Amino acid sequence: MDNRTITFKNTPCIISSGCVVGKNESEGPLSEYFDKCVKDGRFGEKTWEQGESKFQKTALDYALKKANLSQSDLGCIFGGDLLNQCVASSFAYRDMDVPFIGLYGACSTFVEGLALAGVFVDSGAVSRAAVCVSSHFCTAERQYRNPLAYGGQRPPTAQRTVTGAGSVIVSQGEKTFPKIARATFGSVVDSGINDANNMGACMAPAAYKSLKEHFKNTHTSPSDFDLIATGDLGEIGRKTVRDLFYRDGVDMGESYIDCGCEMFDIHRQDMHAGASGCACAATVFSGYIMDGLKNSKWKRILLAGTGSLQSPLTVQQNETVPGICHVVEIEV
Repeated sequence: MDNRTITFKNTPCIISSGCVVGKNESEGPLSEYFDKCVKDGRFGEKTWEQGESKFQKTALDYALKKANLSQSDLGCIFGGDLLNQCVASSFAYRDMDVPFIGLYGACSTFVEGLALAGVFVDSGAVSRAAVCVSSHFCTAERQYRNPLAYGGQRPPTAQRTVTGAGSVIVSQGEKTFPKIARATFGSVVDSGINDANNMGACMAPAAYKSLKEHFKNTHTSPSDFDLIATGDLGEIGRKTVRDLFYRDGVDMGESYIDCGCEMFDIHRQDMHAGASGCACAATVFSGYIMDGLKNSKWKRILLAGTGSLQSPLTVQQNETVPGICHVVEIEV
C-alpha cells in the first residue's frame, strides 16, 4: 500500500455479476440491465427482512450461474447490508458452507467488499471471492426512520433506499475480464452535519477526500477515466463534490455520474434527491456499468462507494453523521 492506495499486481478480475431489484427500481431508466425484477417486496417470504436475504442470495446465484460456478468454488463471501448486525447477509448464507466475512460500511459496503476481495485474490489467500450486498426500502424505513404506515413527510434532501441486491465474483488469472487495478481505502470524515435526512451532504466531503487522494497517489486526474461513479450521493451530494473539486481548479467533467441519480427517474418517480442504500452502487455496477465494461463502452473507470455512518440511536442523540468513501479503479 502506497499512501492508502493499493496497486494490485496479480490481476484480480471480475468474471461475473448478478443483480436483483424491486418494483420501483424496475420502473426506472436502468431496468433492462437487471437480471431479475421482483414486484413483491417480501419476495414471497413472511417478512421484509427475510425478503431482503432472498434478494441477496438470488443475486449471488445469478453471478455464480453466469460464471458456471457452484458455491463450493468460492473461497469466501464478503457480504453486508444496512440492518442491525447485518442479519440480511448472515441469514442469506446460513445454509452455505462457505467462509463468510460480514461487512458494514453503510452504503459504501459494496466497494469496500470489492476492494477487500481484490486484496484476498491478489495475495493468493483465495482463488475466488464473492461480494454481495443488499438493502431494502421497507427494512431501512422500519429501522432508521418511521413505520411506513406513519406516513411521515420526507424533506427534499431525502433519498429512497434501493430495494435489491448486487453481486460480483472476483477471480485470479481471468485477464480477459475487467480487472481491479487499484483501491484506495478512505478514512472517516465528519463535517459536523447532524441532519440524517441529508445524507448526500454528509457523504460528499468523504467522497471528495478519497477521490482526491486516489488522483494524487496514482498521478491521474478525472480526464484519465472514461467513467467516475460515486455510490449514492444523490443530486445534492453530487453537486457538492463537483463544487469542492471546482474550488481546487479541477473539472470533474461529463464522465462523472452518481449511482443515486441514475437508478430512478427522479422527477417522474418523485424520488426527491435520488437513491441510496447498499444496493444502489451494487446494482448499478453489477448491471449497467458491468454491461458497459464488457461491451467496451468504458475501458477505465473509478467506482467510489459512499456511506453515511449513523445508527438510529446516534440520530436520537443528535450526533453528527460522519461519512466514508472507498475507491476502486477498474480497467478492461
